[in-house]
Amino acid sequence: MDFMERLNDQINSIEGLPISSKLGYLGVDESLVLYPLPGSTPIAEYMDGTKDEALNYEVSMKSKSQEKINTTLWLIARTLERVKSINSLDDSFELQEITITNMPYVNNADEQGWYTFNLNVQATITNKEKENI
Repeated sequence: MDFMERLNDQINSIEGLPISSKLGYLGVDESLVLYPLPGSTPIAEYMDGTKDEALNYEVSMKSKSQEKINTTLWLIARTLERVKSINSLDDSFELQEITITNMPYVNNADEQGWYTFNLNVQATITNKEKENI
């Protein structure tokens, strides 16, 4: 299923985004990333093998500028809460909705002057992938 990649593409398509988002963990320098969080859960399973699922993700940004992080994550939050569709390249999912579950919040500040803020997102999708049994 290519949902996380398409969600990341959606983030990177935001006009005015000052830094590109990548999948994975924060780097040693300024970075913006998307990764899955625990707690994702199936909502319903259908006879044809499709499933409705609630998937949890975190968008995290690290920078020495708190203002830049705050502006960037609020831009992402406001954009994602208006998204009505995301297209799968392999037809493996259909987006139902995206919910911002935690607005941007500070997560860390270190001695070198780096700040980390997070934004939590939940996507409800219909997963069309069928398991081979």
